[in-house]
Order: sequence, then C-alpha cells, then structure tokens
Amino acid sequence: MKKNSLIYIAGHISLAGAAIYNLLKSSGYHNLITANDNELNLTNQSEVDSFFHKEQPEYVFLAASKSGGIMANRENPADFAYQNTMIAANTIHSSYKHNVKRLINIGASCIYPKHANQPMKEEDLMTGPLEPSVEPTGLSKIVSIKLCNYYNRQYGTNFISVTPTNLYGPGDNFALQTAYVIPALIRKFHLAKILSESDMQLIIDDFKMFTSPLSDVTPPPENDSPIAVLSNINIQKDHVTIWGSGKAFREFLYAEDFADACVYLMNNHESANIGEFINVGAGSDISIHDLVLKVVALIGYKGKIVFDSSKPDGPPKKLLDSSLIRSVGWTNKITLDEGLKRTYEWYVSQTD
Repeated sequence: MKKNSLIYIAGHISLAGAAIYNLLKSSGYHNLITANDNELNLTNQSEVDSFFHKEQPEYVFLAASKSGGIMANRENPADFAYQNTMIAANTIHSSYKHNVKRLINIGASCIYPKHANQPMKEEDLMTGPLEPSVEPTGLSKIVSIKLCNYYNRQYGTNFISVTPTNLYGPGDNFALQTAYVIPALIRKFHLAKILSESDMQLIIDDFKMFTSPLSDVTPPPENDSPIAVLSNINIQKDHVTIWGSGKAFREFLYAEDFADACVYLMNNHESANIGEFINVGAGSDISIHDLVLKVVALIGYKGKIVFDSSKPDGPPKKLLDSSLIRSVGWTNKITLDEGLKRTYEWYVSQTD
C-alpha cells in the first residue's frame, strides 16, 4: 500500500477495525474510507455494490461482523449466521467486481473444531465438529474463508483470510450480555469493587456510559436500582459469580498487535509467500481461573470469586499455532499483563 492508496476499513468501529484504522492513520495513510451502519448496510448486496462503485477502494480490510460470546450466540443463532455470512459475501463479491488489489478477511478462532489438536494449525480447519455454543459464528466465518479461496481460484483475486485469537483492548465491547471474556471480567469486578465500597453514583455513571442498565440484563430485575441490576448479573457486595469451572484455557491478543499483523500482511503478503489463510495469535494461553485472578489483582477487588460449573466452559483449550506468521518476521509486542493494564485504564477513564 502507498500512503495515498484508497483503503476501505469495513467495520472501522469494531475492536479490530478501529485498531487497524488508528494504526493506518498514525502511519501516514490519508485516504481511509469508512461508513457507519446508518450509511451502509453491509448485508444489502445492492448497497454494498453501489458503495464500492462510488468509492473504488484499492485495498480492503474486512473487519465488520456481528460479534458476541457464548450467551449471545446461543440466544441469537440465526442473526449471527445470517448477518456474518451476508456481510462477508457482499464485501468479497464487490471487492472482486471492482478490482480491489488485495483484501484481508478477518475471521475468528471459533472456526476450528471443538477438539482440534493443540495448538491449532491452519490445516486443522474443517477436520471435526465445531463447539456448538459458537457454531453460528464459526460456520459463517468458515464460509468467508472459503469464499476468498474460491474467488482467488476462479478469478485470480488476492484475498487473504486472517484468523485472530481472542482480541481485547481499549474500545472493546463492555456490554455484559455480549462482551467477550476480558471486558466482561473487567467490568464485573470493577462494578463489584464499587458496590463493596457503596459508591452508587459511580455505578450509575458506569451504566450511563456503557449501557442502559435494564437492556443489558436478562431477565430484567423487578426494579432498576443499581443493587438489583448487579444482583441479576451475579454481582453481589461480597462475591462475584463467573460462568464455567475456570478450567478452560484461552489465548488473548492485544488488538493493536493484531492490527500491526494485518497491516504487515497487507504490505508483505506476496514477498512472504505464506498462502491464503493464516493464524495470528500471542503464542501462549492461560486458564480462565488464572485470568480471573489477574483481573482481580489489577482491579483490587477483595470479595469472593465463585465459579459456576453448571454453566458451559466452551472448548477446553483454544491455542492457535502462529508459527507461520512468525516465520516471516512478525511477532506480538504487548504482554497480557500490560494489555490488561491498558484496557482497564481506558475503561476507567470513560467515566472519569
């Protein structure tokens, strides 16, 4: 990419998309194309095609998706499957039609089988059944990867699929019904600490900043007092309940590191000669139990931690094999401890 190249970031307000946008902007790329949801419906083929016809992007980062954790996928499987499939299909097809030079399609680690060998290699794709709790997202992301492959094969396009491990960082989704592991833990224990200190105004400020209190809780409490709302999401003055046994292992990558990998691949893919599909991870994982202890220590919460083993853990282990991208010179820079610290500082700053 040149500094004046026309670059479209689909999903520029998502965690990955925002990190890519910020990195490109700070690196001197000045023809960045974006569109909010009210400006462009990526599930509408006609709208997407008209947008590409008007903007004529040379490079595309496909970071747009409907995202959410286990609970969100379980409650809205059709929405996740349909929206993610349509977003990918429309963006990939229009990129082909309008001669995009290179597209990077951002996937998700839930594409791999529930019991895949660890760490998971690119060739493990479609070698077994997916984890049922996140199957809607996983299937739609597999479709996007295969679409890129098929367009490359039939039309000679240059579309690359990148599978990140679990991303986190400033600007993450902290809505407790749809948040992934790290932002959900940070918010829960931060609210629990405030509750234990009986600072209701700070809790109200948090609700105003990150969500309407009742819209984020299912089922809704009988009243919308802070204590009732927090109790309904298993946050009590003296303890916090966490879904699952805590025994599952997960890998986490700071969003800025992932953005760096995507820009690196966009600029170096041909010379690196690493194929159409590549993993990007941190290279190590941690148990949810130990992650919770890190978050608790960072926040300074003093109450009890309860793991509810009646709730699903998801896959027992999810570690990507990122040896391919590391073999061409890329590696992540931000440690988990530093990333957690930066993410928590950003979160707290939003209500200061």
